[in-house]
Amino acid sequence: MYRSAVAARLLRDTAAAQKGSGWLSRRFAHSLPFATVDAEELLGARPAEVQNLVQGKWGGSSRWNTIVDPLNGEPFIRVAEVDEKGIKPFVESLSNCPKHGLHNPFKLPERYLLYGNISSKAGHMLSLPKVSDFFARLIQRVSPKSYQQALGEVQVTQKFLENFSGDQVRFLARSFGVPGNHLGQLSTGFRWPYGPVAIITPFNFPLEIPVLQLMGALYMGNKPLLKVDSKVSIVMEQMMRLLHYCGLPEEDVDFVNSDGKTMNKILMEANPRMTLFTGSSRIAEKLAVDLNGRVKLEDAGFDWKILGPDVGEADYVAWVCDQDAYACSGQKCSAQSILFMHENWAATPLLSKLKELAERRKLEDLTVGPVLTVTTEAMLDHVNKLLKIPGAKLLFGGKPLENHSIPSIYGAVKPTAVYVPLDEILKHGNYELVTKEIFGPFQVVTEYKKSQLSMVLEALERMHAHLTAAVVSNDPLFLQEVIGQSVNGTTYAGLRARTTGAPQNHWFGPAGDPRGAGIGTPEAIKLVWSCHREIIYDIGPVLQLWEIPPST
Repeated sequence: MYRSAVAARLLRDTAAAQKGSGWLSRRFAHSLPFATVDAEELLGARPAEVQNLVQGKWGGSSRWNTIVDPLNGEPFIRVAEVDEKGIKPFVESLSNCPKHGLHNPFKLPERYLLYGNISSKAGHMLSLPKVSDFFARLIQRVSPKSYQQALGEVQVTQKFLENFSGDQVRFLARSFGVPGNHLGQLSTGFRWPYGPVAIITPFNFPLEIPVLQLMGALYMGNKPLLKVDSKVSIVMEQMMRLLHYCGLPEEDVDFVNSDGKTMNKILMEANPRMTLFTGSSRIAEKLAVDLNGRVKLEDAGFDWKILGPDVGEADYVAWVCDQDAYACSGQKCSAQSILFMHENWAATPLLSKLKELAERRKLEDLTVGPVLTVTTEAMLDHVNKLLKIPGAKLLFGGKPLENHSIPSIYGAVKPTAVYVPLDEILKHGNYELVTKEIFGPFQVVTEYKKSQLSMVLEALERMHAHLTAAVVSNDPLFLQEVIGQSVNGTTYAGLRARTTGAPQNHWFGPAGDPRGAGIGTPEAIKLVWSCHREIIYDIGPVLQLWEIPPST
């Protein structure tokens, strides 16, 4: 049976992975008490199966969607996808959850402790080398990225679970009191669940995004219906089984595989009180209308980086730019989409260093790989359109990957950068083209002079997606000016600034939109997965000589 050299290499861990993760042989997956698959055995001859979970029971479906290996096109996973005729159990399950949730500060508060314990056990499980290796390799099989990037996703998830162990879940529901107008009156604010909720997450972080949002929803007392992109849902299916092993009540979460049309019908009929969507802006806007605004969105990110006038540590800055733009083949919502270079940087070897770093990426170690949502033709067509802009030029890349067996339904291009003059970017017609998000290994580069900073800030103001950004400068006045006239919700500032980062230790999410969702922190969990409820206690006493006053 034919298998590409890349796929073959993927099935054996690199020496670095062996050293860094406590490498274990393939037999270990079978010894994991929760696992039903082995990343090394996802083959066309023995395709794995992904099931649905509803009302506490795992089950299949009358319809199976076959997923092909993104590295060689071989069918290797069968996903039980629910069609419109099979949605009734999921609709009923959500509908049966009361608006006041599965728990709240006045109802079953011991469940806050339960979820602290679940998080503690799950975090410990992911800390075990054989478990973290299992998930890292499984991620690689369905959303190809380097082992280090895949393992990093597992480690972020593990740290998040550790962060909310013990009493930390109940601290999320911390209340406050304000003295009233008279004896016996006290105003108290509580964090309250929505009850039935839905979570829709994309392919690019098949473990981290769904786990962080799912656990946040559960911590606050909600009952979630989780849908992950079918191309990668096997990762979260296995994680659900791990969570059950760690004590998660099986009835607390429903897990569905379906196409977008069917999921939309589930949402319309089940009418969840809140839906978290991570993905494209187009679908986000449709959901906002369909669900009458009961959504939180972490949608597309055309993310910018500005290199300020103070030049220093060129090697480091070039490396961060390369990581931001091309790690995970650019398939991060926080990936660097456009680089604004001050003229002082243009006089350095920065661009040549960027080119060298981009060209050392290779398919063999998955430092560049399949693009799962944009074809090769679409990416190269976008490059050619940009090159028609006066003054535009190809800095590097712009060619398909060679010697591979990636199926044509996916993209495969070399890391690419196109230079476009700043004054041309701002022209009507050009701006929309330049700021089109390409979810792959691609970025736009431009240069500005000191007198043109206002033009850069105008470009930022006209953008529609405000997720991440970076201002690479240690000049406090420059930082002050740029930060004060921009919006992006997760903005890194300073010489070491980046656009991508690990969100278990800081807020990650857009700004400038009241529907914006965060992830990773207590503030994000409380904002997305709970609402404010005010209870005003007024127990008296009534004054002994009180009389009914005149009408007012």
